[in-house]
Amino acid sequence: MKTYQVKTYGCQMNVHDSERIGGLLEAAGYVPVASDGAPDLVVFNTCAVRENADNKLYGNLSHLAPAKRENPDMQIAVGGCLAQKDRGEIVKRAPWVDAVFGTHNIGSLPALLERARHNRAAEVEILESLETFPSTLPTKRESTYSGWVSISVGCNNTCTFCIVPALRGKEKDRRPGEILAEVRALVAEGVTEVTLLGQNVNTYGVEFGDKLAFGKLLRACGAIEGLERVRFTSPHPKNFTDDVISAMAETPNVCHSLHMPLQSGSDKVLKEMRRSYRSGKYLEIIDKVRAAMPDAAITTDIIVGFPGETEEDFQATLDVVEQARFSSAFTFQYSIRPGTPAATMDDQIPKAVVQERYERLVALQERVSWEENRKLEGTVVEVLVTVGDGRKDEATGRLSGRARDGRLVHFNVTPSQADPTGNAEGVRPGDVITTRITYGAPHHLVADGEVLSHRTTRAGDAWASGKATKLPGVSLGMPSIGKKPLPKQDAPGCGSC
Repeated sequence: MKTYQVKTYGCQMNVHDSERIGGLLEAAGYVPVASDGAPDLVVFNTCAVRENADNKLYGNLSHLAPAKRENPDMQIAVGGCLAQKDRGEIVKRAPWVDAVFGTHNIGSLPALLERARHNRAAEVEILESLETFPSTLPTKRESTYSGWVSISVGCNNTCTFCIVPALRGKEKDRRPGEILAEVRALVAEGVTEVTLLGQNVNTYGVEFGDKLAFGKLLRACGAIEGLERVRFTSPHPKNFTDDVISAMAETPNVCHSLHMPLQSGSDKVLKEMRRSYRSGKYLEIIDKVRAAMPDAAITTDIIVGFPGETEEDFQATLDVVEQARFSSAFTFQYSIRPGTPAATMDDQIPKAVVQERYERLVALQERVSWEENRKLEGTVVEVLVTVGDGRKDEATGRLSGRARDGRLVHFNVTPSQADPTGNAEGVRPGDVITTRITYGAPHHLVADGEVLSHRTTRAGDAWASGKATKLPGVSLGMPSIGKKPLPKQDAPGCGSC
């Protein structure tokens, strides 16, 4: 049987798309490659948002050229946002690639590979719009306990720094019944946590004329028995309405965690970005969220060095960060994305200035995160145990998981509790424990005491039995083929809308 490996770069949408790619390939007879094996097929699911994404892709493809020469039957496919953007350019620059497919036609991949194999020539297929919602495709889920569920694809915004709408298209919404059916199916398989995905989740319903659809969807998820945690990403501040805050606060299984991109604290910069809210509106939303859910953990995205950003503008961002008290932030240095309006704007900021501002922002957010995490010392938290890297390290014997508010928790277990073989008393990924926080670090929480309670789950049983661990065929990073490991890609993340 032919083996495959999918390498994923970018946002959660891409990660979920890679689960679809894995499902399609396995339905076509492929199997995931062993950790020490050389795959018959390598699929790159690309991102066009990161700086120098083109150079990184072509560099990675060049490392596969020798393996392709040694084994002509090996196949290489490129999909995702960069494929949608570059189209036939990929085959011109890397003629050893067998198939190129876009964001709108993931389902074509098996047929493209078969045609390329038969014709001994590259197959390129890029559709201009979505024909079939990707939820109809088979899925190779990455986790036994947590699942992504797309509620929409595409985006109707026109932010000047973002190329996503041009590559993902206009927003397309799924009907609520389809979404809830998928969630129920996941729960029936043992999944206890679901994340609802969309480029802008709180415009969900625009296609069928219901402006309150997203809040209703959250409440409907609350009625699904066995679903313990509901998350969503990402909302846009301009569309964030009070009914969503009420749904979050009043639906027990909706987690009190919110990722809401700020991008800048300067009203002038927000206007240039075409972000149709201002810092005052943003902070007002945060105040409402915290009034309804005092324990809410709020995270964000911030871009430093947008064209024309002055020191005064940057200081406004620092002021908002200080006031908002984010639990963490994804911070990005602005870089030109060809094809976006911002790429041709005047007053591009020198790299040295952007770097200095970036370092100041990171230092401030580190301090804020640390101060907020220290406030949790002594509290008892519920933790969903995750695979992650397994034990944090052998010296401490800690395992890792996520609290309900999304914070990462490293906790101690006894040797019997840590038994990875599926012992009935062992703590396994997918299980739920409670523990007391003893220390708040800038990026995580530590619980050095005993596990206070431990609840086994069907997802934990599945993990322990070996039916599912971290998906072996779909991963982040680069494959190692031959003697020399390929270079590692930058950390994933596209900067949410």
